Amino acid sequence: MRPPGGPGVGDGVRLDPEALGAALAEARAGLDEAAARSGRPPGSVELVLAGKYVPLDQTAVLIEAGVEVVGENRLQELRARREAAGERLTFDFIGHLQRKKAREVIESVRLLHSLDSARLAAAIADRSEGPTRVLVEVNVAGESTKGGIVPPQLRAFMEDVSEHTDLVIGGLMAMPPFQTDAERNRPHFAAVRRMAEDLAAEWGERHDLADLSMGTSQDYLVAAEEGATKVRVGRGILDKALITSPGTA
Repeated sequence: MRPPGGPGVGDGVRLDPEALGAALAEARAGLDEAAARSGRPPGSVELVLAGKYVPLDQTAVLIEAGVEVVGENRLQELRARREAAGERLTFDFIGHLQRKKAREVIESVRLLHSLDSARLAAAIADRSEGPTRVLVEVNVAGESTKGGIVPPQLRAFMEDVSEHTDLVIGGLMAMPPFQTDAERNRPHFAAVRRMAEDLAAEWGERHDLADLSMGTSQDYLVAAEEGATKVRVGRGILDKALITSPGTA
């Protein structure tokens, strides 16, 4: 990670595709090792690169380096990068989704990671054409500054969204509090895994609940050990591939 105030992607620097490819390979190897520690085979955890840290003009570098899935936070950036990438990248939406933008986002991505309200669920269901698979965002630590469904309300929320026959809950997404010590978030990741297991036992015939999207740059390996199937990583990888332009060092 870069030190506070240091250069970063979007601050006059570029990405080196070879270095980015090596960083991706290192991260994926680490994910395979973490999955093995939890009794899972290689390839069990997918790396979703957070697109908000990557300028649009660096999209070709992502493709050259071997990035497969990009998670976007905003519709405007999603539109632009999809146009730049064509069919060469897969896109997820990992940010807060406004109801009025539901149709366009759902039509443009493989997966929404951040279903966080019954009203959004209704908007997605109204605008979808056929089954739409989404992840429910869980506010695992009950933080007032974050969205998502707090754990005590999760079962009632499942009841509500299950009324929409075309809406399929594919699992849970969580972002625990920021910690410099990744181990401090292990209990949160374990709790989300247990929530998903309990919901699968109750709702397995209606929803697949196969995915856990949890873990970011500072704690993604711990998340993988605790059952994550998707991790959302940005600067933890990108900072290893920066090319500093003259005058920005």
